[in-house]
Amino acid sequence: MIYSKFIEKGMCIGVPAPSSGAYDDLHIKKYENAKSNLEKLGYKLILSKNINTSEKCRSASAIERAKEVNKMFEDENIGFIMCAAGGEFLVEILPYVKFEKILSNPKFVQGFSDPTGLLFPLTTKYDIATIYGNNFGDYGTSEYGRSITDNLEILKGNLITQNNYEMFEDERGEKITGLEGYNFTTKVEWKVLNNKDVTIKGRIIGGCIDVIAELAGTKYDGTKQFIEKYKDDGIIWYFDNCELSKEELIRTLWKFNEFEYFKYTKGIVFGRNGIETSFLGYTMEECLKDSVINQLNVPIIYDTDISHKGPCLTIINGAIANIEAYNGEGSISFELI
Repeated sequence: MIYSKFIEKGMCIGVPAPSSGAYDDLHIKKYENAKSNLEKLGYKLILSKNINTSEKCRSASAIERAKEVNKMFEDENIGFIMCAAGGEFLVEILPYVKFEKILSNPKFVQGFSDPTGLLFPLTTKYDIATIYGNNFGDYGTSEYGRSITDNLEILKGNLITQNNYEMFEDERGEKITGLEGYNFTTKVEWKVLNNKDVTIKGRIIGGCIDVIAELAGTKYDGTKQFIEKYKDDGIIWYFDNCELSKEELIRTLWKFNEFEYFKYTKGIVFGRNGIETSFLGYTMEECLKDSVINQLNVPIIYDTDISHKGPCLTIINGAIANIEAYNGEGSISFELI
């Protein structure tokens, strides 16, 4: 596994917009504040020229977005890459991304949600560790909560143990300034299928399951070679479900199992669902019990802090993860081996 340089003061962070950019004035303001905040922390920033643009969730054409990613990898002055935002159509850029050149000059890339479309191939096909954490705009809040401060510690190479958060945002609050943080409404409770305390250790991979489902079986999917290479470590999957209904989730997990994704799996972790939708009245527990993964006889943890209902933990794709879940609480730490 290739682990690139962590951030350090004076380093230049490149911010491409491979998916969406800002789609209103409040998001533009948040980006401006994110730049200011990170500069005050001692980092230099090079921002996408399209960062304030969003046309149907695209900051620019697929070719232009890909060229921007390629350029930031090629730029020797940029030491770390952080995606501007999520969106819907990052996959469109993949035919134009110069992955082989990236392999010759790897850098950490961090993103959340739609940037899974870039992170997942980089880690599974090219053995480059990536970070599922915050998008650039998340640093634009007026006050940093623990999810951001923990994220920044990990980006500096301080591999702290992240513990579950106390509360999460089940309903988003009104945005007035654009710099508001999370609207904490509901107590966090990690759950384990079949109600057992769990300790898992293995090589971790995952991201937004909506996007992984689109990549599955394409030439950008390196899962089979990834799990074969690291089978002795065992694999931990984590899935952040943004929009899939529970019926779609059951079918997607069936598809992944048919692709043998769960070969060598030691555990599976699900975040809180971004949208709670079921046409058949499934609860999440019933959904998981009715899915093929319940036959794998591995620990399954759900309602964790890896979710579109933030805050979200920082995950280093490709690292060894140590995960515990007990009495509604949980923790995760990483080893870079």
